[in-house]
Amino acid sequence: MNRFFKKVLFLLAVAAGMAMPVDSAAKKYANRAERIVAEIHNPSSKYVLVITHRGDWRNYPENSIPAIESVIRMGVDVMELDLKKTKDGVLVLSHDHTLNRCTNGKGNISDYTLAEIKQLRLKRAHGVTTDSLRMPTLEEALAVCKDRIVVNVDQGFEYYDDVLAVTEKLGVTDQILIKGKRPVDFVASKFAPYPRNMMYMPIIDIQKPQGQELFAQYLSTGTVPLAYEVCWKKMGPEVMDCFDKVTSQGSKLWVNTIWGSLCGYLDDDKALEEGVDKIYDQVLGFGTTMIQTDRPEQLIRYLHKKHRHYKFGSSK
Repeated sequence: MNRFFKKVLFLLAVAAGMAMPVDSAAKKYANRAERIVAEIHNPSSKYVLVITHRGDWRNYPENSIPAIESVIRMGVDVMELDLKKTKDGVLVLSHDHTLNRCTNGKGNISDYTLAEIKQLRLKRAHGVTTDSLRMPTLEEALAVCKDRIVVNVDQGFEYYDDVLAVTEKLGVTDQILIKGKRPVDFVASKFAPYPRNMMYMPIIDIQKPQGQELFAQYLSTGTVPLAYEVCWKKMGPEVMDCFDKVTSQGSKLWVNTIWGSLCGYLDDDKALEEGVDKIYDQVLGFGTTMIQTDRPEQLIRYLHKKHRHYKFGSSK
């Protein structure tokens, strides 16, 4: 291995955290988020981390503070969110580039100042405008999440420097997981200037050429991330081979059950229609220990029954 890739591996190990066994059951933790982080770092744990997609969007506006509070009450482990930047450079929680779908406003978020966006009201999933809920900033959301739940920044790696500045200000950097599809050396160069970084996880679209290339790069350089998010549309030998390589090297396997095209149609709605055991048993059978879901209560009930999830602080 040449000197360049040795440096890459070192930076990723320090900045993102290599997958190292942790005796998470025996250690005492300062708060719930620290306990969840320990599970993320523990490749041998059978505990299945439950990740919610944009919070509890079925009952509250997506990416809103009430949506976050709701999933914390459910016992969810990780809250996934998306970021956009306002005209005056403030990071806010939004999946879309425009205001159209999720607020009573119109146009691009980047064309409005934060003050202007705060005048708008959020919409629920069925399009009804709320009376008073507003789009939160990243800082407002992370203040709610601090010490309580791990946060996954999905759309937002392009704002890495700005996100890190907010997490360092609030003292929550260690409980943030950011992910992306960038090459190993790019991620390492982004982390290099900082003494402390967020956890990082690559996204692998294993049936697409760019996803196969990225996965091959991680394997060829010996880089072992904490976890891989693996997406696939139709089960095939290349998918199972990917799962085997991910789990055998000590990384966690993250599967999205939010919609069928990301998980070979072993999704939440299919579980609702055909039976949770029939669908989720297959997902766990791949070696999955991180699941992003749009039906967290359904998944948590199933995992409790299988003794693969529990509320931290219990005797288990």
